[in-house]
Amino acid sequence: MHKWNAVWISLRPYVSTTLLIALMTMVLKPFGLAFDLVNIALIYLLPVLINAVFGGLRPAFYAAILGVLAFDFFFVPPVLSFTVADLRYLVSFGVYLAVAALTASLAAKLKQQAIYSKQREAHTAALYALSKQMSAIADIDSMLDHFSRQVSKTLNSEIAIYLAGDRNNLALAHRSADRSEHNQENEELSIAKRVFELGETASLNDPPGYFILLRAENRKYGVMVLYPKQLRTGITTEQKRLLEALTGLAASAIARVRLAEEARIAHLTAESERLRTAILNSVSHELRTPLATIIGSATGLIEGEHLFSTGDRMELLVTIRDGALRMNRLVTNLLSMVQLESGMLRLRKYWCDVEDLIGVTFSQVKDYQQHRKLRAELPDDGPIMVLGDEVLLEQMLVNVVSNAIKYSPDYSEIVLAVQTGEEDVVISVSDQGIGLNEDEYDRIFEKFYRSAAAKQITGTGLGLAICKGIVELHQGTISAKPNEPRGTIVTITLPLNKQDDLHAASEERGIKNHGHE
Repeated sequence: MHKWNAVWISLRPYVSTTLLIALMTMVLKPFGLAFDLVNIALIYLLPVLINAVFGGLRPAFYAAILGVLAFDFFFVPPVLSFTVADLRYLVSFGVYLAVAALTASLAAKLKQQAIYSKQREAHTAALYALSKQMSAIADIDSMLDHFSRQVSKTLNSEIAIYLAGDRNNLALAHRSADRSEHNQENEELSIAKRVFELGETASLNDPPGYFILLRAENRKYGVMVLYPKQLRTGITTEQKRLLEALTGLAASAIARVRLAEEARIAHLTAESERLRTAILNSVSHELRTPLATIIGSATGLIEGEHLFSTGDRMELLVTIRDGALRMNRLVTNLLSMVQLESGMLRLRKYWCDVEDLIGVTFSQVKDYQQHRKLRAELPDDGPIMVLGDEVLLEQMLVNVVSNAIKYSPDYSEIVLAVQTGEEDVVISVSDQGIGLNEDEYDRIFEKFYRSAAAKQITGTGLGLAICKGIVELHQGTISAKPNEPRGTIVTITLPLNKQDDLHAASEERGIKNHGHE
């Protein structure tokens, strides 16, 4: 059935041309004497042009020959005969055939050029769309899958892509269709390796395949293998040009993804090295001072047991305790930062009374507030409840208040104020410390960042960074701004949940506590 369809498709232009010339002859014959023979000959050029545009060059030549025969037999004296009375008609027939052949050739070339123009337009549009889509893909597997589907659709081919590893070892990265025979896969890989090593395009005869090197900026990234589904015809010259453009685009996209990955790894390595250096420097400096104080005080108590009075011993013990507390804060901050960076920190959300959080905070900083005055300003409309991790919120407030104490002069006042809105609660900590430059109020929440004005005061630059991480875990915000006339105000905003949720969470917490009992 398919064979007869193919035969009919190939013969259809000739059959239609024969019928058209027969119909034209039947129409022109009754009026033959009224028309000049030149006009009739020109009319017989019409099937030639139609076939040149729609049928092709061969049907056009067939129309020219059949038109000459019909013109000679029905219109040139003697009619109904292929003989001619005047030999000049033979010259006319020759000129007619030449004009028909030239016209058919020009029309066929024009048609072919139009087809090529449409193909190039379609190929250009496909290249543009593909490059635009691939430029937005950062994952190499997704990019290869998208590229493979586009090439398979455009060139009606199956595709396999081999990429080079760290040691230029080729490995199959993507295939549009499975190949069942293991030997064919081994042969394909062997040819791909040879193409990659030599840097030249190769072809395979059985089945027909094309091995093209993926190269960008004098660097080889792999080999693309193309298997046309039309095994007999292969791919055309125009398709080869398109294939070269597509492989260049694929190589550039692979290079972009690889370079981006290398840049990301280099950035992470440099950032890790910077953090490691900063941690070592900060920890060594921060631990050395309290350790020296603890060791000196403990040594004095041991060796000079009878030299110190009770007050002196108490002062040395307080010094040891303060040094231990300072070391404990440092270790706690380091552990918290590690948990935040690794994503291991998990919230245990309960309803927390903000007034209780402030009370615990003041209690924890009492030992090293020295002569600073701490004051809390709370609203008078009852308790303020926030849903969050009580331990982390306490640590966050302790870090903020400790930071204010550290950078505030003696006998200055630090105010912790609480305000409530419809959807959030705002906690602000105001000090009268050294203050910052305008461009530093956003940077103080970065890891290990310390203002140039605070270099003479010991610190790691981790406290406020940890505060930011804890606040963001609670879907809140933290910011800083200048305090007038001097100092800094750190503002913390936490979401304020509804009272219905408060009642439900309180019951749930009661059930859990009862279970622990």
